[in-house]
Amino acid sequence: MKRAASPVRRYCGNFVLLVVACFALGPVALLLENSLKPHEAIVRNPLEPPRSLDFANFTTAWTEGHFTTGLLNSLLLCAVTVAITLSAAVLAAYPLARSRARGMRLLALLFLCSVTVPIQLFLFPLYFVFAHFNLIGNVFATAVILAAINLPLAIFLLRTYIMTIPTELDDAGLMDGAGPFQVFWYIIFPLTRPGLVTVAALVCLNVWNEYLVTSTFQQGENHFTMTLGYLAMNGSISADQGLLMAGGVLVIVPILLVFMGTRRFIIGGLTAGAVKG
Repeated sequence: MKRAASPVRRYCGNFVLLVVACFALGPVALLLENSLKPHEAIVRNPLEPPRSLDFANFTTAWTEGHFTTGLLNSLLLCAVTVAITLSAAVLAAYPLARSRARGMRLLALLFLCSVTVPIQLFLFPLYFVFAHFNLIGNVFATAVILAAINLPLAIFLLRTYIMTIPTELDDAGLMDGAGPFQVFWYIIFPLTRPGLVTVAALVCLNVWNEYLVTSTFQQGENHFTMTLGYLAMNGSISADQGLLMAGGVLVIVPILLVFMGTRRFIIGGLTAGAVKG
């Protein structure tokens, strides 16, 4: 009976996944389709396929949205935020995963609970300090805030990943005369690279889509990210739906490529340590 029911369950599961995928990818397909059509065709029937492949909307949207500057700012902001987050998270996750001292579980839980604290509570004092030190529009200063927002989750994920690494490797390194930092740097750190890629991809996704912090601290067109440039374009040429659709495609394509390139590491890193906590 189990062998007879197994294919049925598998086909039903695949059908459900196919339906969910259609619902998830449907808006993206509609966005791409309408980005190739003029405004009049979209208003007349947004579901009608484009009659020709016209990429004029993309060139105009790239210029109107100042996406050249926005792309550079977004890439720099993502790179700096990821570097700060990974550097701090891996150094905090290792002792939280390996230390047997009392209170370590409570400290790890504290890091996880800090994810629930809304950033809105700190925006006004942070803006006051940044304005006082003339840091408004500074990508590196904004990256520090975004790294602090993503740090608790990054620590939690890396901690669970390090806990899957056998402690016998630490003991073997200590028996060979290595110190705690040498054990971490030469043994544990190389084994955590898949987890680091996972955290880097997740942080990059969060930073790319971030609006509240970047709109507060990245003021001025020269400091806009791609997201802010697209929203500014939405306010200035909102009457042309074709340009807005093309701008939306330009914003999501870079981060979509990042996700597609790292999806194997993201799935593996998120499932690693699922039986430990």
